[in-house]
Amino acid sequence: MAALRRGVFGFRSFRLSSFLLNSSRQKVVSRDRVPFLFRCNYSKLALGVGTGLCAVPFSKKSEDLTHEALIKRAVSLVTNSANTYLSQTTLALVDTLTEYTKALYTLISIQKRYVGLIGKLNPNEEDAIWQLVIRSRVEVNEKQEDCKRFESNWMNAVNLSERAAEAAYVAGADQASVFARSHLQMSQTQVEEARQLSLKAERMLAEVQADEIRRTAQQVETSESAAGLEEEIPDAYLRED
Repeated sequence: MAALRRGVFGFRSFRLSSFLLNSSRQKVVSRDRVPFLFRCNYSKLALGVGTGLCAVPFSKKSEDLTHEALIKRAVSLVTNSANTYLSQTTLALVDTLTEYTKALYTLISIQKRYVGLIGKLNPNEEDAIWQLVIRSRVEVNEKQEDCKRFESNWMNAVNLSERAAEAAYVAGADQASVFARSHLQMSQTQVEEARQLSLKAERMLAEVQADEIRRTAQQVETSESAAGLEEEIPDAYLRED
């Protein structure tokens, strides 16, 4: 009897184990057989919930993303762009003023040479040096027009930088405002230095041209006096006869 009971108990345990194993497989299979559409919707639902949770710090909890902070960031970008625009226009204007000054000194050198040779050149030599003067004057005029064009751009950049610095100050972006004003001051200093050099060259050219006019007038008077003496000498000889 004991052996029979152990056999019945073992058989029942085997059936119970088989039942539990089949149940677990059915659960696994049933989970795998979940419709694809339902599983996709579940994923979308989870993604939506995650997105909603990520948006909470942006609007309410993050101190770096307040309206004031975002305005400061925006105005800082504006000042950076204005500073870049000012730097480019300053470089263009200073370079053009430098080229203009060089062209002025070239013209001054040629005209000084011509003034020193007034009355000593034959017609061909005088024509050759005047061709150099004319070409040099054309170059000076072209450089001067370039200076006017770039100066207009530079003035626009200066006005923009002033407004950007003021906007940064009002928005509370003190560092951006101070940097913009410092950059503006440095730009104005550089342009003023280049402008003073060109003005000095213009004054020297004006002096050389005035000297040229004076020397030319003296040469004309000397030539007329010499011509008058040549006409008077034969008359004197005639009166002596």
